[in-house]
Amino acid sequence: MILCLGTITLVCGALLAGIYILTASPIEQAKKARTQEAIAKVLPPFESLSEAAVDGEFEYSFAMDAQGDTVGVAIKTFSTGFGGRIRMMVGFKTDGTVCSTSILEHSETPGLGAKAEESAFAGQFAGFDPAQKKLLVKQDNGDVDAITAATITSRAYCVAVQNAVDEFRKLMPAAPAEIADTTDVEIVNMEGNINE
Repeated sequence: MILCLGTITLVCGALLAGIYILTASPIEQAKKARTQEAIAKVLPPFESLSEAAVDGEFEYSFAMDAQGDTVGVAIKTFSTGFGGRIRMMVGFKTDGTVCSTSILEHSETPGLGAKAEESAFAGQFAGFDPAQKKLLVKQDNGDVDAITAATITSRAYCVAVQNAVDEFRKLMPAAPAEIADTTDVEIVNMEGNINE
């Protein structure tokens, strides 16, 4: 009995390890592709993009026009919603206004918090100027219309955007050349919770 169970355990473990090895690379490639699509979606038109760089728990890229001038910054940010981690990309114009936002991953409730991906909610962040408006839901005296019956998700979305705004304010004085030495830094602790 012990020999039989031990053999089954070893075979199952080997199969799981093999499947993990086979799928790890395609999963990573898919994540990178989704990130690149999100960057293109949230930024104003650009000709080139700097290598992704890291500042603590944030990943960012500068977008440049044909003359090499910075036209925007894409920042990967996250917060914790009702169902868990919400990862998103926030794009900024150089004047600090939000160009657009895009959710990369979430575990919010279908039909409720998952509506954060829809333009009815996410669209209100396009052109959002954090210097003129409050990145809070209206229930908290802010300027963002919350998703009906999904206030926690709406608040988490605002927190993620606010975190990106704070990071943008730190980064924007720097030109891409000044951050070139950070582009090879490995992304660490992106799984950490910046809100706790």
